[in-house]
Amino acid sequence: MTRFESVKALVFDVFGTVVDWREGIARDAAPVLARLGRRDIDPRAFADAWRKRYQPAMEECRSGRRPFTRLDVLHRENLDGVLQDHGIDPATLGEAVLEDLNRAWHRLDPWPEAVAGLTRLRRKFTLAPLSNGNVALLTNMAKRAGLPWDAILGAEVAQAYKPQPEAYLRTAEILGIRPAELCLVAAHNGDLKAARACGLATAFVHRPTEHGPDQSTDLAPSEAWDAVAKDFQDLAHQLGC
Repeated sequence: MTRFESVKALVFDVFGTVVDWREGIARDAAPVLARLGRRDIDPRAFADAWRKRYQPAMEECRSGRRPFTRLDVLHRENLDGVLQDHGIDPATLGEAVLEDLNRAWHRLDPWPEAVAGLTRLRRKFTLAPLSNGNVALLTNMAKRAGLPWDAILGAEVAQAYKPQPEAYLRTAEILGIRPAELCLVAAHNGDLKAARACGLATAFVHRPTEHGPDQSTDLAPSEAWDAVAKDFQDLAHQLGC
């Protein structure tokens, strides 16, 4: 029996695996930077700088130094910080502009084959995000992008940020299945390693341009994951969907 014969649900890392965060953030940041007269700031570099604050902000919650705080709040704090790093006073933009730019994370586009691949996978498996995103963010993203989730589970449901074990184990519990019946699909080896340690099945999907054309991380699987696919369509083919 293959590992996937016992799998009932596939859960997905979202930022980078399902959607292209870098291009989406750059698209929404570009007109704001232009309005400020800051054409010296590359919008993609701005997106990278904003994203660079992502893990340190969540680590404050993971470590217990800060209570669990949903990602929309962390993103907004990080936005203020990255603007200040570029010599921009966030107050000059006004609250409405800041909030709209922060919601760029709700408006990210899926990778070109993602929706079609997910639709195929849904024929055989229950699908849900296993993301550090919050429920409102993931709901708005799914609505706009047409992501065919069966359930939307944000990080605040598990009250934990990956790679904390609770993020994976509580997701299985919420879905009413054993960890061995759950598979994480991700483009990030570290995420998959944490999921495997919790007893989940694992599927690596290549996203070699998540960080742009010069990406140097997660270009290949670091371990013998249960499945390795070039994209979601390839994964659907491998899993008989």
